[in-house]
Amino acid sequence: MLHVDLDQFIAAVEVLRRPELAGKPVIVGGRGDPTERAVVSTASYEARAFGVGSGMPLRIAARNVPDAVILPVDQEAYLQASGEVMGVLRSRPGAVVQVLGWDEAFVGVQSSDPEAYAGQLQQAVLEATRLHCSVGIGDTLVRAKVATTFGKPAGVFRLTAENWLDVMGNRPTIDLWGVGTKVSRRLATLGITTVAELAAVDPDFLVPEFGPKMGPWYAQLGRGDGSSVVDDTPWVARGHSRETTFQHDLTEPAQVDEAVRELVAAVLDDVAAEGRPVVGLTLKVRYAPFNTKTFARRIPETADPEEVLTRALDLRGKIEPDRPIRLLGLRAEMTMPDESRQGHTPTRSGW
Repeated sequence: MLHVDLDQFIAAVEVLRRPELAGKPVIVGGRGDPTERAVVSTASYEARAFGVGSGMPLRIAARNVPDAVILPVDQEAYLQASGEVMGVLRSRPGAVVQVLGWDEAFVGVQSSDPEAYAGQLQQAVLEATRLHCSVGIGDTLVRAKVATTFGKPAGVFRLTAENWLDVMGNRPTIDLWGVGTKVSRRLATLGITTVAELAAVDPDFLVPEFGPKMGPWYAQLGRGDGSSVVDDTPWVARGHSRETTFQHDLTEPAQVDEAVRELVAAVLDDVAAEGRPVVGLTLKVRYAPFNTKTFARRIPETADPEEVLTRALDLRGKIEPDRPIRLLGLRAEMTMPDESRQGHTPTRSGW
């Protein structure tokens, strides 16, 4: 199978709309104003050379690259471009496409020459959308996904059981898809710092630290093993979330209450379109200067907006008084339809 990943997708879409930006450091985030509180959504390769990356505060990115062109996020433009790319992938004869997000997808196809097929796919995407993509080839989804990082930009790379440890063995565990900073640190406390060390570990050794499900799963990741099936079942959201970064810290209880009410209204608008009841809430709080806490609770299944609001305000009671708040977020978990895919698929919307 193949993993297709669009190169610097959001920045590339902006450059297509403004050709004069080609070759310049472009940063996209917030409303495009570095004096406001916002984070970088993406940066062009020219800006990344200065250390700018997704999630960096926009003001710091602007300080790092004084001559950068800073643009506001235009979600509708990116959704449209993404749809065009996915349409190209689906138009390929015999292709099975599993969308992972705006800018990436798995493609299942039978080919005796996957490198040649990948090149044809890149050319088709470029001709139809003027966007470049990198392609990873693998015998499992994990290997295909990781392989893409070695193909960037606009290249092709293959990872299989034969070369997995040769390529990945000496790399840190954080380079694995599904292993973040916190997990890599927990692995390090067990003496596991490289992919090869994780691949060699007895899965049972990880159970006390990560549990009976996740422990063996991390060991499997270390080996690059896992599913080799591309699933084109339409993805169904488990929940919807909204968050607001405030330009001025909230310091009064009434301000916090009103912000929670607005978040509930916005999230319920999204939930209503799904037609499924809410079964859980998570409140995200970022205190000034940058300390984040989350408070989660399962709730009795309900589609009543007043009930959801009441439960959200109950969670609001966990917020520490007298601490300035710079961000609030709310996520509502919904019941899942029987026909939906139950497995986890990384997306841009969850937190």
